[in-house]
Amino acid sequence: MTQLHGAVPPSRFLPYFTAPAIEALPDKENTVIVLPIGAIEQHGPHLPVCTDTAIATELTGRALAALPPSIPAFALPPVWCGKSNEHINFSGTVILKAETLMRILWDIGESVYRMGFRKLVLLNGHGGQPQVVEIIARDLRAEYQDFCLFPVFSWAVPHCASDFLSTRELEEGIHAGRSETSLMMALAEEHVHPDRAVGEYPPPHQGLLTPEGRFRYAWLTHDLSKSGVVGDPAGSCREEGDKMLASLIEGWVRAFEEIHHFRMPGQAAG
Repeated sequence: MTQLHGAVPPSRFLPYFTAPAIEALPDKENTVIVLPIGAIEQHGPHLPVCTDTAIATELTGRALAALPPSIPAFALPPVWCGKSNEHINFSGTVILKAETLMRILWDIGESVYRMGFRKLVLLNGHGGQPQVVEIIARDLRAEYQDFCLFPVFSWAVPHCASDFLSTRELEEGIHAGRSETSLMMALAEEHVHPDRAVGEYPPPHQGLLTPEGRFRYAWLTHDLSKSGVVGDPAGSCREEGDKMLASLIEGWVRAFEEIHHFRMPGQAAG
């Protein structure tokens, strides 16, 4: 059989279990289930359209591989496309409406709950849909009040990417810039084309309104960039990506450990 688990250790890939084996798993209340959520969308002329899905799934798998065996945690297959309509004017983008993605995540979440699990990590690799993921996590929690959900962006754990980025890239490099390019070189270098890379930042702005600040406007990518890149991949390299990857894996191992031990404030430990 062609491998379905990717970087996830087979022993931590839930679909490889039989139904009776899943039914018999112990301590389901504290078992961590991880759902990687990605996107298929343009990432400029140099990165593959699977970049967000690749990052979410690879971080999931590699962190689970590094997790101590004493921590029960399992991965589901990724939700490989998402709400990517900001890239609607670029080829290669698969778009789910917000309500479609919410319905998918709701149904998967309910299924996980019915299996008896009570901790679900929504590991989101796409920066254009955290609001959708957060809304559905809150709605599931309201419906099933003993269900702990963790809607977390793939880059939200502590990592070292800022060590390599300029101030401008840190503030404005939001898509296909140096950090994503270096990380993809570490994950799938054969699919990265640095010779085609271009850098492009949004036009200068004055005042309160910014694309990603506190006072933002509803932009589409072509409003900010002709190439589809919002940032500058110049200087990206495999060595840099390896360091970013190691720090992200370390961050996610710590996160999964904390989630395993987590108790909702106000709830007594069982």
